[in-house]
Amino acid sequence: MENAENIFMQLLPLIVLIAIFYFLIIRPQQKQAKNHKEMIAALDKGDKVITSGGFIVEVVKREEDYFMVRLNDDTIVKLAKDYVARKVG
Repeated sequence: MENAENIFMQLLPLIVLIAIFYFLIIRPQQKQAKNHKEMIAALDKGDKVITSGGFIVEVVKREEDYFMVRLNDDTIVKLAKDYVARKVG
């Protein structure tokens, strides 16, 4: 009985550290990734987004893994969905 209590007391700081690590780092990152994925799924033609490179572009067409985006009046390019940072407005 005393041996089991001793092992528990030795492991308690490690368990507390893992719990703190989970709630302060892992869980918020998972929530942020989920919100970003939902935002990407909700984008549609005409939405303006900021890319990871800092360009502000307008979505012209959705494809499976890409968006066709308009940089200016003459330039339309493909943008991988992974590189959409956030929606403008």
